[in-house]
Amino acid sequence: MPRFIRHPKDFWTGVIYLFFGIAAIVVARDYPMGTAGRMGPAYFPTVLGGLLALIGAAALVRSFLRDGEKIGAFAVRNLVIVLGAVVLFGVLIRGAGLAPAIIVLTFVSSLASAKFHWRSAALLCAALTLFCYLVFVKLLRLPIPMIGPWFGA
Repeated sequence: MPRFIRHPKDFWTGVIYLFFGIAAIVVARDYPMGTAGRMGPAYFPTVLGGLLALIGAAALVRSFLRDGEKIGAFAVRNLVIVLGAVVLFGVLIRGAGLAPAIIVLTFVSSLASAKFHWRSAALLCAALTLFCYLVFVKLLRLPIPMIGPWFGA
């Protein structure tokens, strides 16, 4: 890392935010913008992308002005565990239902933590399952079965 970059975490955060902010603006160019009163399909991604790019630019400038810690080792194992949990959720949601998919997602992704405990993971499973049931099934009335056809429901 060059010496003029004093805070590597802010530098890379700024680069990532700038990239996604500018990408959102570029993608939204092909859609009609509209006005603040009658927003078109490009309005939200353009405004959000612009704000994201501004935050990225601020982080990038700050990385040259403020001292900070170096970037640590990349946690590949934990990344694979969390991404695998999300993929499992996507595979299980249709066939197994919402409750088993949330339980698998929570337990598998909890394994990525160095502070993993079965009891706290089980409590989190119960809380997340109840929360998702209330929000998605009851309040939003989404047609997601709690127990899917793989279990005979």
